[in-house]
Order: sequence, then structure tokens, then C-alpha cells
Amino acid sequence: MTPLTACLLLSALLFSIGMAGALARRSAILVLIGIELMLNAANLNFIAFWRYGPNPEALTGMMFTIFSIGVAAAEAAVGLSIILAVYRHFQTTDLDKMNSMKG
Repeated sequence: MTPLTACLLLSALLFSIGMAGALARRSAILVLIGIELMLNAANLNFIAFWRYGPNPEALTGMMFTIFSIGVAAAEAAVGLSIILAVYRHFQTTDLDKMNSMKG
């Protein structure tokens, strides 16, 4: 097995665990963790294709990964602030109980 194949298999495993966590969980925080796992799987793909690609000196994969990590940090900050605001209103983080849009 080539190192690229091993990295892609690990990335697929991480992505599928993250997707299962995001779709099957009821807690908003665990859904956010699942989304972060999926973003990390995409970052692993960026790094693997950059490293084992035809031109690893270009640093393009590294730049995509750094940008993606910045976007993930912003997404986590905004997501956690929304979850805190919703928790103050509904007193729960269960997504099934937060289906009302009444103010």
C-alpha cells in the first residue's frame, strides 16, 4: 500500500466517523465536533495530495490547509456562540427540542 493510499483511507475513515457523528447525534455540541472531524479529514486530503503530488515544493496544499484551519476556527467560535445563545433560551442543547422559532 502506498503512503498516499494510506492517508486517503485514514481521511475517508475520519470523514465517515464525522458524518455519522453529525447525523446521528442529538446534542448540538457533538454535531459541531462531527463537523470539525470532517474538516480535518479534508485537511488531511490537502496535505496528502500536496506531499505526494508532482510538485511538493509549491506549498499550495499547506496554504489551503492553513486557510481551512482558520475557517474551521471561525466556524467553531460562531457555532459555540450560537449554541450558548440557544441554550440560554431553551435550557437544552438537544436539537430535537430546539425546533421552535418563536422569540
